[in-house]
Amino acid sequence: MAVNRVPVLKRCRSLDLDPIYLGVDKKSKRKAKNAGRKISEYGLQLREKQKAKFIYGVLEKPFRNYYKKAEKMSGQSGENLMILLELRLDNVIFRMGFARTRKEARQIVDHKHVLVNGKRVNIPSYLVKAGDVIEIREKSKGSERYKQILDATSGRVVPEWLEADAEALKGSVKAVPTRDIIDVPVNEMLIVELYSK
Repeated sequence: MAVNRVPVLKRCRSLDLDPIYLGVDKKSKRKAKNAGRKISEYGLQLREKQKAKFIYGVLEKPFRNYYKKAEKMSGQSGENLMILLELRLDNVIFRMGFARTRKEARQIVDHKHVLVNGKRVNIPSYLVKAGDVIEIREKSKGSERYKQILDATSGRVVPEWLEADAEALKGSVKAVPTRDIIDVPVNEMLIVELYSK
């Protein structure tokens, strides 16, 4: 399986992205090498796509598949794409505060710690639906790892489209999010322009 091993802060610098969107609360004092350099229109479009892929931890082929799926849905392709990415199971675990970063959320799902509507799901890209109940399995709830995670994420705000009970490590999807409540600094229109070439 392909894994992106580029250091997080280095990648954030090159994409002009605040690491806080990845759940990382470190800051880099360095400047990007190409800071101040003029970027072409194609360069801007490519950077927005790379930003979205990096934030959600999605590789090129699955990302293109999400875009194709978003195009077939009613409404605007760009908004549909962001909603599909937001509904990934690993992202929902991260948003509920059951993981410090999306990478950790992906690992938690991979290691079969997550139940969706009472069934074990170990696919990080599984798309949740409104009404789904998501919880950490009983066997894992008492582990030291989750105590540390909850301490680290206690100040994180759970988005309004989700409901989370940190004590029980359980939550539910109240509704499908709309683009205006997804707080990700990506201009999806540039991604649409890139793919429609």
